[in-house]
Amino acid sequence: MNKKAIRSWLMYDWANSAFATTMTAAVLPIFYTDVAAKDLPDHVATSYWGFTQTIAMLLIAVMAPLLGAIADYSGAKVRLLFISALFGICSTFAFIFVDTGDYVLASVLFIVGLIGYNNSLTFYDGLLPDLVVEEKRDMVSSKGYAYGYLGGGILLIINLLWIQQPGWFGISDSLTGIRLSFISVGIWWLIFSIPLIRHVKDQTNPNKASLLHYVRIGFNRNIQTYKSIKQYRQLLKFLIAFWLFNDGISTIISMATIYGKEIGIGTSDLIAALVITQIVGFPFTLLFGKVAEKWSSKKTLILTLWIYVLIVILGYFMQSALHFYLLAIMVGVVQGGSQAIARSIFSNLVPKEKTAEFFGFLNLSSKFSSILGPLVFSTVGLLAGSSRYGILALIVFFLAGIFLLSKVDLTRGKQEIIEQ
Repeated sequence: MNKKAIRSWLMYDWANSAFATTMTAAVLPIFYTDVAAKDLPDHVATSYWGFTQTIAMLLIAVMAPLLGAIADYSGAKVRLLFISALFGICSTFAFIFVDTGDYVLASVLFIVGLIGYNNSLTFYDGLLPDLVVEEKRDMVSSKGYAYGYLGGGILLIINLLWIQQPGWFGISDSLTGIRLSFISVGIWWLIFSIPLIRHVKDQTNPNKASLLHYVRIGFNRNIQTYKSIKQYRQLLKFLIAFWLFNDGISTIISMATIYGKEIGIGTSDLIAALVITQIVGFPFTLLFGKVAEKWSSKKTLILTLWIYVLIVILGYFMQSALHFYLLAIMVGVVQGGSQAIARSIFSNLVPKEKTAEFFGFLNLSSKFSSILGPLVFSTVGLLAGSSRYGILALIVFFLAGIFLLSKVDLTRGKQEIIEQ
């Protein structure tokens, strides 16, 4: 294995996690309710944020498998990753133009940013089997998420200080600190993407053709993927399980802060709790990677999902900032580990020559699932006049995911690859 290439691959998680923490989870949701959607009732602003997630995920779901197939055929995973990242980076810079009442503009910019972020991850995930041998993927995948927690957490701490203590840095007020935080995300993402661009090379590919030809090939290969996926029965079961439990995880990530804001938790407590999530997430992501190596990937993943069930139940009863802090710690314990192990399991169940294509299919399934979670959360919140019932509804996704995951035979799944 090329250790420099692997370290550079890990650094991209450090880079893009700034968007995941500051934009998706912490600062932007608060900015959305306090500034962009200031004139809307609290539960309506929360629901509109959820609908924004739904629209973004729908668009991402349509694009992901096509982009993955094109990357496999053209061998341009790294190049396409960087192009996608640039869309996300530019959208974060553009948030400095969002002002009071501009919730439509804020939603549009976030949709563009989320599309860029997620599409870049399609190519990023597809590079894992190219760089790392099978027996090391659990640990390297976990390290990637751990790097992300550390990098995203460091920038989030800086952003928190800019917002809560702007005078320390010569910043005029907290709102200016928030706007500078958006700019910092773009700069951070761009700078720390450079190692991957420099040291991870696209595979030499003799298939030289026009973009239109690649698009045509991409569509044709996805049609074949949809037809052939039934041949990999264990992979198909895992995909459906992932579709369900990932829906719950992604909804918690995207809606936790704005939900806490709705029930009256202060801005400083919300952001500080998410900093704690990043700090806790770093060691526990590595720990779960080790546990998966020594014990069982599937059993370890199921354990993390049961903890999520408890988080959802406790989230329904949450009343105070202390409760939010405790739940943030619990999320930090399992979030990175569950995602890293799921990514590693999937990489072991797909044909190596079709990794980006199948990771695109994974993104398709997960993004379509991610449409449903925020939609359920937001719709229930609007109908009930409170988002508490929306958060409780997520328990269904975790329980169904656990049940299906328990039926997946990983040994048989690897054998199916050989048989095909």
